[in-house]
Amino acid sequence: MAESDDRDRGPVSRGDVARYPLFAVVAVLLGSFLANFDSRLTTVGLPDLRGAFSLGFDEGAWLSTAGIGSQIFIAPAVAWLATVFGLRRVLGIPSLVYAVVSLTIPFVRDYTTLIALSIAHGMLLGTFVPATLMIVFRNLPIRWWLPAISIYSIRVGFALDTSTSLVGFYVDHLGWQWLYWQGVVIAPLMGLMVYLGTPNEPVNRALLREADWGGMLLLGASVSMIYAGLDQGNRLDWLGSGTVMALLIGGALLIVAFMINEMVARRPWAHVNVLFSRNIGFGLLLILLYTLTSLSNASLVPNFLATIALLRPEQSGMLLLTYGALPMFVLVPVSIWLLRHLDPRIVVVLGFSAFAAANLWGTQLTHVWAREDFAGIVLLQAIGQSFTLLPIIIMALSNSDPSRATAFAAYIQIMRLGGAEIGVALMGTWLRVREQVHSFYLGQHVQNGNIDVVNLLQRLAGEFSGHGIGTATGRAVGTLAGIVQREANVLAYIDGFWLCFWLAILALVLVAFITRAPQGPLSPAPLGLVKSVMRRLGATAS
Repeated sequence: MAESDDRDRGPVSRGDVARYPLFAVVAVLLGSFLANFDSRLTTVGLPDLRGAFSLGFDEGAWLSTAGIGSQIFIAPAVAWLATVFGLRRVLGIPSLVYAVVSLTIPFVRDYTTLIALSIAHGMLLGTFVPATLMIVFRNLPIRWWLPAISIYSIRVGFALDTSTSLVGFYVDHLGWQWLYWQGVVIAPLMGLMVYLGTPNEPVNRALLREADWGGMLLLGASVSMIYAGLDQGNRLDWLGSGTVMALLIGGALLIVAFMINEMVARRPWAHVNVLFSRNIGFGLLLILLYTLTSLSNASLVPNFLATIALLRPEQSGMLLLTYGALPMFVLVPVSIWLLRHLDPRIVVVLGFSAFAAANLWGTQLTHVWAREDFAGIVLLQAIGQSFTLLPIIIMALSNSDPSRATAFAAYIQIMRLGGAEIGVALMGTWLRVREQVHSFYLGQHVQNGNIDVVNLLQRLAGEFSGHGIGTATGRAVGTLAGIVQREANVLAYIDGFWLCFWLAILALVLVAFITRAPQGPLSPAPLGLVKSVMRRLGATAS
């Protein structure tokens, strides 16, 4: 009888609570983590994928660009699509198709088919993360919002710290195919959780008739083209490549066309004036700075251990797992507790301060640093991951206009996904350019005939003479060149840590310009001691 009554009520309207909200929380967890893990696994495991698919370096680079660029293309529109078609249709059906595509890709050997499936794979994956916030706000009780948003926010740092170990485990023990096949297991389970945990909603035909399809296509295409240009720029020599210039200029022109479209459209989908709110604009900038600052965790530490320490992913991954991922199980509940009782701006300051301290520590880098020497840096980065993105999202949501929720969600996805991937591409360029600069300046001090250089070459030649006198000099020169290159790389990574440090400082400055958010369901409740002090101050003033 109860089931019949539920059916008679019809679809659950906006703001109603699903009967099984715990399943929605599981869907949030699975969808958001799957998206980040999948992106990280294909990035970290790209050398293994190139070998498995018999791809050249250039072909492998486009494989990665196609998968991530297609995510960026679809992600901004997902919140609107979920509003119109319902969460079950936007999440449930793509999860099943995603499982089929993930199962198929490892069997493909034709490069064109592989690229096409990678694009489809990325677009399906791109629907998972943006829709998770919709599940939280439209289907969960208010008391569950903060824990669910914490799952949404912490997935980034957790995936960064565990993906390296997971790639090593898959490749060494299960096979490289599991870089894709993990989705075959997880995605259908996520679809089931979505079905059980979200309400059945009708298609909103009124919004569908007024859809701003042009705006969605223009924004998605522009950001994905700019990402592709930046991602390929480091490999194709930037301004010297017609492909890179076409992508960057084309993307910029499409952004201009998008802005014009939003000004003339009758019902603009993501009007840019949503960015003109002071707190919203600064909040989105903080999300961008968070993605750039956390590159020290995503790029600098693992890449240094791979390039200088010559460690495999599974070897460096143990460091990130032990000191980065595992502490988050303690740090995230602490972050939630702080946000329940303190202004989120205070928590953001703690997070960016931890990032700044970690990056400042990284500037003391030398070539003798081993894996264990990074333990303190990774632990500070774990604190930064746990205390930064979650309060930024809380601040942005507390200041947002509910009537423009889809526009706000679109720009959050651009900052979240586009900013992160573009930041990785730019960091790669920064390291390459700085390495070339330091190689040049170090080379100026290694001059032919210099007494120190001659003595070093003679000592190295003496060490190699046991393997053949005729080749000893050549080996000595090669070893000296390797030392110069190694030190140039170390100095480049130091510059990378300095760059992330100053980005963290810039973020701290921006936090100072954010005003207190209006009172709402996410507002903190002061601790009893704070309340007592405030009452006493009020009594004294009266």
